[in-house]
Amino acid sequence: MKQLNRIKVVLVEQNKTAKWLSEQVGKNACSVSRWCTNHSQPDLETLFRIAEILKVDVRELIYIENN
Repeated sequence: MKQLNRIKVVLVEQNKTAKWLSEQVGKNACSVSRWCTNHSQPDLETLFRIAEILKVDVRELIYIENN
């Protein structure tokens, strides 16, 4: 599975959980879990909200592959 976001990595770096994030963004914990495992992706509005909550630039939440 292709890694598209780094949400789980940033959560671990900040000692936060997916459950905590789900409460902050008002989304179902299962949805956030799927984002963290890259089985699905949040919409752009939600991705920007996550960046705001985690106090990071949205680009830190996106996995960019170096070729």
